Amino acid sequence: MTSILAVLTRGASPDRGDVAGRANTLRAGVLGANDGIVSVAAIVVGVAGASSAHGAVLLAGLAALIGGAVSMALGEYVSVSSQRDGERAAHVDSGSNPWAAALASAGSFLTGGVLPLIAVMLAQGAARVPVTVVVVLVALALTGAAGARLGGAPAMRPTIRTLVGGSLALAATWSIGFLVGGSGLA
Repeated sequence: MTSILAVLTRGASPDRGDVAGRANTLRAGVLGANDGIVSVAAIVVGVAGASSAHGAVLLAGLAALIGGAVSMALGEYVSVSSQRDGERAAHVDSGSNPWAAALASAGSFLTGGVLPLIAVMLAQGAARVPVTVVVVLVALALTGAAGARLGGAPAMRPTIRTLVGGSLALAATWSIGFLVGGSGLA
């Protein structure tokens, strides 16, 4: 955790061994937070577009939060384990740790994913979706900027990428929820 905070405040530099040795964990953390924010937000906004029932939105959001965190952890574990196996076969040791990457991914997914869930549950009536969208866009902007900072890059392009991608996901799932809800199928 100290290394992540240090990189966020000072930025990454290629010659810093502590950053290089933890690259997979840092990447997993940023990716997990971004995926948590977008995945959970897309699901709760989609369900909110179809139904005004808080129970349905909460259930869908919790399922997305838990299922996504487990999926992210498993994916990171398998991915980093495969990378480490290849490094070992090539007699290279980068210090890749599949467990650290899995925990970083799951933890950051939960942290990011809980934001839209809280927003959609606390907002009332017609404000639910707009409030959630604003919370999500702020969280995505911060995640994009943090990811850029971790990589030692300027923040503008990564921030715009996360905002555009997240906005497209929210628009698509809300539209589908709205159409399905309006059709009487939901």
